[in-house]
Amino acid sequence: MAEFLTLGIETSCDETSVAVIADGRKIKSNVISSQLDLHTKFGGVVPELAARCHLETMLPVYREALREAGVSLEEIDLIAVTYGPGLIGSLLVGLSFAKGLALAGKKHLVGVNHIEGHIYANILERPELEPPLLCLTVSGGHTDLVYLEDWGRYHVLGRTRDDAAGEAFDKIARVLGLGYPGGPAIDRIATGAENNLEFMQTKGMAGSYDFSFSGLKTAVINYLNRLKQKEEPIDLQLVAASFQRVAVEQMVEKLFRAAVDYQVKAVLLSGGVSANSYLRKRCREEADRMGLDLYYPPLILCTDNAAMIGAAGYYVYKTNGPGDLETTAQPGLELPSVDN
Repeated sequence: MAEFLTLGIETSCDETSVAVIADGRKIKSNVISSQLDLHTKFGGVVPELAARCHLETMLPVYREALREAGVSLEEIDLIAVTYGPGLIGSLLVGLSFAKGLALAGKKHLVGVNHIEGHIYANILERPELEPPLLCLTVSGGHTDLVYLEDWGRYHVLGRTRDDAAGEAFDKIARVLGLGYPGGPAIDRIATGAENNLEFMQTKGMAGSYDFSFSGLKTAVINYLNRLKQKEEPIDLQLVAASFQRVAVEQMVEKLFRAAVDYQVKAVLLSGGVSANSYLRKRCREEADRMGLDLYYPPLILCTDNAAMIGAAGYYVYKTNGPGDLETTAQPGLELPSVDN
């Protein structure tokens, strides 16, 4: 039987990516053009620059993805593209390109929720995975705890009430002078360091699956300001490692409490912050202690990429059928929950 080929397109932030995915679970190509060097000097992503860069790189990345997969547009069965959440200008570049391909090639088109895409990154590494599953998706813009009853049926158990985890890492890294992106910088400097500073978090979160990182961020900043006022030295490693420990323990506690409550046998991590070595270490310890399977994507599939969009798009198509050319960019899109 011939493979069902999905062309995935991802431009939600500052990576231009195109991938070809076979049968929803096999990567035939996954080309990623990063803008990291462009935005680092600004300490974060500049939306207008990101959109312009997508315009310049979209066509070459698309051509390279087809070349690596050894296929032509005529052989593609489905086009899947991120339509939210993300930066509006960046989303529009990918969405417009995908619509043009669908129209010119007479192909079916589906819009994919970026958060949903991160979840499906796991099945590209572990094609044997099947629901029910529990997934913690943590990135620069999202912190979602999701119970997958089935493919396409999500119970969103908790979301961040303020900053996303990755956003908090970036802000603390900036205050510590560690540069951008903050997550990898904090992870590097915190490895092997003492982490025994106690930073208070937002109260009233006990028993909830929701997350909050703004209180932790404020506690760290206040601690640094007190040291500066007293003209006392700042131990960057100690502060970074302690911040990381408190942030990670909040995520680990909620993830594994939900694993017990929903009686799952496997838990997943996804999103850019799932690359954090301390988060992986603590989740591995808890999973082993509780006798659960733990899965997370390889590093290249943790950050934004089109392979995960192609995988998710395949299941969106199988569940809901094709979308249409009226699909619009939705920068504030949330993952839909069957509970709502």
